[in-house]
Amino acid sequence: MIHSPVIRRLALLVVISAPLLAAPAAAQQKVDLELILMVDGSGSVDDNEFVLQRLGYVRALRNPRVISAIGSGPLGRIAIAYVEWSGADLKVPIVPWTLLSDKASIAAVADRLEREPRVLYGGGTAIGDAILYGVRSLATNAFQGKRRVIDLSGDGPDRDGLPAVFGRDQAVAQGITVNGLPILGEFDNLDIFFLDNVIGGPGAFSILAKTFKDFNSAILTKLIREIAGRAGSGPVQQAAGGPRAAASAP
Repeated sequence: MIHSPVIRRLALLVVISAPLLAAPAAAQQKVDLELILMVDGSGSVDDNEFVLQRLGYVRALRNPRVISAIGSGPLGRIAIAYVEWSGADLKVPIVPWTLLSDKASIAAVADRLEREPRVLYGGGTAIGDAILYGVRSLATNAFQGKRRVIDLSGDGPDRDGLPAVFGRDQAVAQGITVNGLPILGEFDNLDIFFLDNVIGGPGAFSILAKTFKDFNSAILTKLIREIAGRAGSGPVQQAAGGPRAAASAP
């Protein structure tokens, strides 16, 4: 007999998730990449760290290298969404699915990220549920990408909700890549946790930020690599140093 609420929920998802997640959206616009940024908004991220995290994305989007990477694809356009997450049922879309194809559209997203206030201040760390949210969002948006990527950042491992590995495996089964950006702090081996439980799918990789102060350089490297579609077979990179460990993508 199943007693655990998490196990009951997981068993239910095994039965119903595959057909639901596979449902295609209608009238989709073709893009080089569908990229959903799932960003940690849990209570372990204080206000100063939150600002560093937000500004990292703002500065990366405004960087000419990111703008050039978007324009260099076969279609010259990508679709992006930005969502902050924490507990199992706590996700806040800050930027809905948006087409990026020129400096104006990219600047508009950066401006919105800079302008919008913080909404989440706690609620746990449910990585598996965050990944599944990304899977559903990719399945139901108005775009059709040659590649589909969930980019998940966080400063801790699972604390509640579905296991990260369950969400990761559901994404991989749908042909989606999950990339990671672990931020070290309280959890020294978080980069290993991300390798073993979070990343997966075609070309998956993880880039480590030693602290939130390193987040800006980490996300810049990561976005360029994701947009350009570079394979993740090389070493996992650190924001403030050289290789750390070989990446393994299930």
